[in-house]
Amino acid sequence: MLRSIDHGPVRELRLERPPANALAPELVDALADAVRAAPGDGAEALVLSGAPGMFSAGLDVPYLLTLDRDGISAAWAGFYDLLRALADSPVPVAAAITGHSPAGGAVLAIFCDRRVMAQGPFAIGLNEVQVGIPLPPALWAALLRVVGRRTAERLAVAGELVPADEALRLGLVDELASPEAVVERALGWCQKLLALPRGPMLTTRARARRDLCQAVRQGGEREVAGLVDDWFSDETQAALQAMVARLKAKKKR
Repeated sequence: MLRSIDHGPVRELRLERPPANALAPELVDALADAVRAAPGDGAEALVLSGAPGMFSAGLDVPYLLTLDRDGISAAWAGFYDLLRALADSPVPVAAAITGHSPAGGAVLAIFCDRRVMAQGPFAIGLNEVQVGIPLPPALWAALLRVVGRRTAERLAVAGELVPADEALRLGLVDELASPEAVVERALGWCQKLLALPRGPMLTTRARARRDLCQAVRQGGEREVAGLVDDWFSDETQAALQAMVARLKAKKKR
């Protein structure tokens, strides 16, 4: 489900939940624990990676649709806990976006310090609106700080997925690399940071990310409660069920 690979002082956390690295609660919890534990284990930077062609398809909607209100509340609370772990990480975190990265996959990426994406026919974006979920305030804040207000509005309101080359142009990702070199490039970025004077680098990084930490911390229980209400609305349930039906039909082809 989650593989840890040490590259000297940089730890790679590789999502391994075939076929799409969907973010089931167990994977979300495991990743949050691994992000928090890594600095204490001696890791000085982190890289999040996925499978070739698929970073993460986002939350495991087919599974989540089987849960009752308490289960959904716990799932969203766990996801926010993961976002807090990424935002609060005392060491730099790079996303090696190895392929498609919709919805929750894109959310993980924008909570990292840097995003390196595979070149090719891959898409990324926060398409929550397309599947009936209003973009939560903490996720909006994270997107806003990465791409700026006008582009964030365009992407969020339409729930737009964009190809890798446009994601680079918009600033949604920082760099493109060949699929086989994505992890290497993310590791290289981490290693460049670690070559700098450590104290000043980490202090400046913490100051630069303070707004992100505050955004995800301020949401808390109130934001999760709103997400649960939205999840069980008739409109959202219809959109989610339609998405799952499309996925099942696509698999049968």
